[in-house]
Amino acid sequence: MASVLGCPTVPLANGLQIPIFGLGTSHDGGYSHDAVVYALTECGVRHLDTAKHYGCEEMLGKSIRDSGLARSDLWLTNKLWPGDYGYEDTKKACMDSCSRMGVEYFDLYLMHWPGPKKPCRSNREMRADTWRALEELYKEGLCRSIAVSNFMIHHLEQLKEDCAIVPHLNQVEYHPFQQSNELIEYCRHEGIAFQGYCPLAKGQVLSSPTIIQVAQKYGRTPAQICIRWSVQNGAITIPKSTKKEHVAENYQVLGFQLDEEDMLVINKMHDGRHVSWDPRDVE
Repeated sequence: MASVLGCPTVPLANGLQIPIFGLGTSHDGGYSHDAVVYALTECGVRHLDTAKHYGCEEMLGKSIRDSGLARSDLWLTNKLWPGDYGYEDTKKACMDSCSRMGVEYFDLYLMHWPGPKKPCRSNREMRADTWRALEELYKEGLCRSIAVSNFMIHHLEQLKEDCAIVPHLNQVEYHPFQQSNELIEYCRHEGIAFQGYCPLAKGQVLSSPTIIQVAQKYGRTPAQICIRWSVQNGAITIPKSTKKEHVAENYQVLGFQLDEEDMLVINKMHDGRHVSWDPRDVE
């Protein structure tokens, strides 16, 4: 792996390198300007993940400007809300998001969900129309890479049949309780980078006796063990935090490794639960 400020990067199919660790932002739990600026200026974080749906694009843009970092030094990911799907609406939504954040382009732009939140002939046709707009945004340079989120194998297969560019990345829920190994293998085979969100299962995994025992062995916190496990499995990982101390704690996972035996123990914790949206039944 290459690296940015000591953070390993993962290659995308188009040759770009995305930092394997990033800071997620969300409307859940509020938005912390200070935590984002701290992550950028004190911790060396260069990868930020957001979405129109989170409602913090303007605030994030201000945090980036206040950090003093050049736009070219950052990796910015944004997501298209399903209510904006469709060829024309997609292109407008992307430009509107750029405007709200005060940037000229995104490094990565994703379809947020496989099902549209608006009337359409079929989900598949709407995904194809939307993806064609993303392909144009990619060719025009507004999006340096394009991707999907919460897509299952059948969604990816359909998109591959209907469109010209295979998604550069698929972002899905990923934590010790939810390990989509079949999807991960499919993505690897197709050259689609794998990114995981909710690495702490919204806090549910932190009280697991298995995770606590591993944390005690390494003198680390349960959160650090879960995030390290995700990163060490090769998943691009974007934990969220609005507290400076947790931001710093999370970034420290790049400074240690788990033994193979402990990785295998955590790999066996999968029980199939979702703590976020479950896309399996979306046609």
